[in-house]
Parts: sequence; structure tokens; C-alpha cells
Amino acid sequence: MRIQNPVIRGFYPDPSICKANGKYYLACSSFQYFPGVPVFESEDLVNWKQAGHCLTRLDQVELHRINSSGGVFAPTLRYHDGTFYMVTNNNTFGRNFYVSAGDIAGDWSAPIFVDQEGIDPSLLFDGDKVYFTSNGSDADGKGCILQCEIDIETGRKLTDSIPVWSGSGGRYLESPHLYHIGDWYYLMAAEGGTEYGHMITYARSRHPFGPFEAYPGNPVLTNRNLGGNENIIQGIGHGDLIQDEHGNWFIVCLGFRQSGIWSPFHHLGREVFLAPVQWQEDGWFTAGDCGVVNQWMEVPMKVRQQNVRQYDFSAENGLKDMRWIYLRDRREENYGEKDGSLILRGTPVTLNQADSPTFVGVRQSEFDTQLRVIVSGDAAEAGITFYMDESQHYDLARVADEGGVKVILRLRVGDAESIVEKLAVPESAELEVCSDAEWYEFFCYAEGVRRCLGRARTKYLSSEVAGGFTGVVMGLYAVDGNGRCARFEGLNWRQGE
Repeated sequence: MRIQNPVIRGFYPDPSICKANGKYYLACSSFQYFPGVPVFESEDLVNWKQAGHCLTRLDQVELHRINSSGGVFAPTLRYHDGTFYMVTNNNTFGRNFYVSAGDIAGDWSAPIFVDQEGIDPSLLFDGDKVYFTSNGSDADGKGCILQCEIDIETGRKLTDSIPVWSGSGGRYLESPHLYHIGDWYYLMAAEGGTEYGHMITYARSRHPFGPFEAYPGNPVLTNRNLGGNENIIQGIGHGDLIQDEHGNWFIVCLGFRQSGIWSPFHHLGREVFLAPVQWQEDGWFTAGDCGVVNQWMEVPMKVRQQNVRQYDFSAENGLKDMRWIYLRDRREENYGEKDGSLILRGTPVTLNQADSPTFVGVRQSEFDTQLRVIVSGDAAEAGITFYMDESQHYDLARVADEGGVKVILRLRVGDAESIVEKLAVPESAELEVCSDAEWYEFFCYAEGVRRCLGRARTKYLSSEVAGGFTGVVMGLYAVDGNGRCARFEGLNWRQGE
């Protein structure tokens, strides 16, 4: 069958996968956003729907005023003996921990911490033993994969953390996952950094603590040598293995779509890709299409239909829609609903601060996007933002002061900020943002006339310009020093053609 990548679109990086009760489950990183660690469910590895989040309470994860692209790094999701386990790292505080739940969509436990350094922790349940693996440093300070055995009930280490593999020579060794398949233990990792040199490598051993022999054909999966009109998909890495119900094997991994074949910028974030795995007679495996991931791939499965365009969004479910995310601390008193509209209570915190502004958003998942909403109320400023981080965002907003009501277009790119257009409007303002791969365009409807307030390039919201590990989030926000509210009604957006 021919499938289209990515299978989960938009800023959902660092995928980890498991299967349980006849279905597949997948978790991704969330960084400074709350709730933390979105989880997805699928019956076929191709069509995914969000099932919830693992970290839904502020007592599970500390995000207060953390730096952008800090917070919750790569998770690993595993299922053992009727229980789901999600292990991750709060990079801001350098602590690895895991939570558990009997129901993937239910309430997850309080965190249990493990005293091992590094990031990208992983678990392997192997008989009556549980191995805890992360990246870290050896005695000489060089990057390596560290491993210990733990008591899963308490997180207590039962062995010392020892280096088990130093990778194949690429920089930034990370994303370790240990598997016991047949007579071998396979240790898969990522190297090269989560940019254009990213790659998946692996090694194997007869023993969980090694010694590990590197696969002679490493990297097993990478798009690092593709460019131009060969492929807009880049950054392939950070993979996890899964076997389907028919015995076929696959890797889910992250990658990103650059905005054009000659435009090396990406702003949608790192997304989830699927690639087939081919086992060899000697016990090694290859992956992808001759070691690369393409937008269209032949896979050994049958799926009735792939639903790629699954991200159109309206406010009909209100704030109950699990795709909504917030910046750092969600302050419940600032968010409400009334008569089908969203009510946001402003605070003095602005989008320029590494804090918790009144902000609720959905990840931008397609280059082609249209978002419309009517904004009214008493808040001093309220509107739409296309937000990468506090230093990189484009805002189309209704502002009210003693001079009346206006719509402004504000562009924030690094240390440069400019209000490029102002337009006087009646009490309410209908705002619209449209985009393609290269441009955002900003509109306001005034007295029945659609007015364009300006354009801005998508590349200034890209990871190549802004840095960090996230992607653009389309948000609604309100700012007001006196706690006054804004009303958002008629919210509707479309992503994709």
C-alpha cells in the first residue's frame, strides 16, 4: 500500500510507540506547553486520533516560567502487564521521571523520579527486569548511552548507571531505545542533532548491558544527503520500532517539511513519519526506501483509506477539544465559554514574556491555513497570534484605548518589533489570517470590506531563524492590566487544501 507522510502533522516531535489491546498508541514531546505529552491512538499505524495527554495536572510537571523549548523533552511510551508507562525528562530541571495509567485516556499517576543523568529516557520490560536507558556522559565526559536496572514500583536503581554504547561517531547521541527481539538486544539511537544531519543508528548485543556491535550500514535511516528537488522532508531521526499484528515491522520517527525545495526553513515543527523495516537473514535490519523516508512510501499493510486532512477545527467542542494547548501554567480562571464563544480574561502578561499569558492555541499542521474569528469585549488587546516563541510571533489584534478601537498587525522577529498597520474599526472586529508555505497574510473585515493589513514571511517563524525545538502554534490571546475579558465567536479554521 502507498501511504502519505507525515502520518501525524504539525509540531508533534520525538514519537514513541507501543501497542495494547489490539491498538497502537503514540506519545510526543510538549516542551513548555500544557497539558504535557499528547498521546494518540490508531488501529492501523496510519490514521491517528488524539486520545489525551499524560501530564494534565500542574502537580505532575513544573513549567512555571521555564525557558522556551525547555520543559518536557522526548517521552518513551510502553505497555506492560495492563499498565501504560510514559517516561520523560524535564530538561529545565534535569530530572528524569515516569508516570503510569491503566487507561491511556485516563488520569495518570504522580511522577516517579529516577536518579540517572541525561535526556530521552526509555524503559524495557524484559522478563522480571526493567532497564532504564538515557543518553549521558562516560567517565571522560564523552557522550554515551547510559543504562541501569530499576525497581519499577519506586524508581530506585538496582544497578549502577553504566555506559553501554558510544554511537557510530555522530554528534549529539540521543533517543536511545532498547529492544529484546529474538536472541538479540537491539539499541537504537539518534545522532547528528535534530536538524538537517539527523539520523537513526543502532547496534546489537546478546546481553542488555553489551558489549554492543554497531550495524555496519549505519545510519539505518536518514535524509541528510537529500536536497533540492529530491525531497522537502528533512531531519529524519529519533525513531522507535513497532511490530504490527501481521508480523511486519516499522519505525515511527520525527522529520520536518521544509517550506520549499530550495527553501531550507521549517516552521510547522518536527512531525511524525512512518517507514517500513526489512529484516535480513543475518539478524540486522534496514529501513525506509533504501534508507530514506519519502512523502509517499510503499508499506506492507492494507488500510481502507488514509485520512490526511484531519485538522479542520471549529469551536463547537469549546475548550474540551483536547487539541487546545496553553503556555506553561494554565490558570483556569482566565478561560471560559458562553453561548458558543470563548471568553478569555486578560492579564498584564504579554506574548513577549517567558511566562503564562492568557493564550490558548492549536498547532499549525499545514502550510495552507485559513483562520477567522470575531473579537469583541473590554480587554485592552485581544486577537490571533501565530506563535513560535516569545521572540518570534505575528499578532493580528483588536486594541481598545481612549482613542477608540483599532486593529493592528504586529510583527515580532527577535529583537525587532514593529506595528506595521493600524485600522479603525467598530466595536467588534472580524479577523482573518491566511497562509501558504512562504507567506502569512493578515485581513480585517471593516464595514463589509475585506482589508489586507500586510504580509509576513513564514521563514521568520522557522526553527532556522528562531532556534528551539517547537513549531508554530495558532493562538487566541488577551492582554489587560485590569483583568477585563475578550470574546471570540465564530471561530473557524481550515488547514490543508
